[in-house]
Amino acid sequence: MSAPLSRILSATLPLALILATPAFAQTVSPAEADALREEIKLLRAHVQKLEERLDKQEAAAPAPKPAAPATTIQWKGSPQFVSEDRSFKVKGRIQADAGYVTPPPGSSDQGFGSTSEFRRIRLGGEGKLGSGIGYKLEVELSDNSVDLVDTFVTYETKSWLLAIGNQNQFQSLDELTGDTSGSLMERAAFTDAFNFERRLGLSAQYRHKDWLFQAGLFSDDISALANDSDGVEGGDENNSYGVDGRIVYEPRVDGTQLHFGASGHWRELNRLADAPTRYRQRPYLHGTNSRVLATPSLPVERELHYGLESAFIRGPWHGAAEVHWLQSTLRDAPDARFFGGYAEIGYFFTRGDSRSYKNGIFGALSPETPLGDGGVGAVQFNLRYDYLDLNDRSAGIVGGRQNALLAALIWAPIDNLRFNLNYGYLAYDDAAIASTKGNDYSLHVIGTRFELDF
Repeated sequence: MSAPLSRILSATLPLALILATPAFAQTVSPAEADALREEIKLLRAHVQKLEERLDKQEAAAPAPKPAAPATTIQWKGSPQFVSEDRSFKVKGRIQADAGYVTPPPGSSDQGFGSTSEFRRIRLGGEGKLGSGIGYKLEVELSDNSVDLVDTFVTYETKSWLLAIGNQNQFQSLDELTGDTSGSLMERAAFTDAFNFERRLGLSAQYRHKDWLFQAGLFSDDISALANDSDGVEGGDENNSYGVDGRIVYEPRVDGTQLHFGASGHWRELNRLADAPTRYRQRPYLHGTNSRVLATPSLPVERELHYGLESAFIRGPWHGAAEVHWLQSTLRDAPDARFFGGYAEIGYFFTRGDSRSYKNGIFGALSPETPLGDGGVGAVQFNLRYDYLDLNDRSAGIVGGRQNALLAALIWAPIDNLRFNLNYGYLAYDDAAIASTKGNDYSLHVIGTRFELDF
């Protein structure tokens, strides 16, 4: 109640009580009493007008702003700050590798033998800004250079996810699965050989029940788009572009998670065709830079490649298989065709552990009973057959053929930490690096990795 109104009421209320008493009627004349009653009547009318004016002012006044929501701190491998639909999380990754590759018989190539490196050191953050808008920014140190990796802005609804920035293309189950979530230290041979990478572009994903549809328009990776990547003459020579699409069907049947996928990709190199393109691959370990499989330099004008995927998860078991074809259109030469694929099976020795799956890819491993909570963490064994053929004799191209048998023992004592021990037997035909036994021989590989991901 306002101050003037309270003063009026405090003055009129005692007066009305006095007028109502018998003693007042005996000491005041009728004329004086009538005058006082008329004055009270006027005061009441004035009070009513003031009340009406106050009601109008209160109705027109803006509603008070709600108090700002409280910010909570959650722990998910690193601090995560959450306030309603806004959040921020620090992200990072450390991967250190050591291994050994037997050299080809009689080879003097110094890339073989023992090897060790920090495979990746990554730092960044991701979060949500509200109204469905999110972001992710990560910087990675790898191969003694610093590059931007996932660097994009997103808009998400119940069914849609749009992204713009530097991001993965929709090329393969093994490529899209995170390197700290994979079943081995390195991905399938065809993913590197066919030059899969993040590129700058716009993408869209749509989910409906058990179906996931993904598509995007991309240029090139952001380091290749920099002016200093054009050579001494400059001129922004890189105007390549491509279109990628992927469809995934992921039903869950009687406790078994199934995955079926198909992808297609088309890329126009434009003026990049003036520079040579090579398709090549290391002998599994990234620590060696020697490429046992390698095509000659090719004048590639455009690329068309497509693949098929399948996978399952049931309790401690999982399996996956992919095949992928690449067709390269060459300038003044027949098209070149290459092929790669793999098949794997995996099993957890620890009770209650299983491989996770979400949004069309395998997810991170979370031990059912971590070390320190009465268990030893999660222990997993994976076995993979990996095939890559970079020969196309009809086009006169010999890049070599690989048949590899790979095994991995993975120990995750707690969330966000893994230790990886790998062995590989790699058999080559038409290898790009010759030996005293010619270009057909086999190599043995041992690799170890510890990785922290948060």
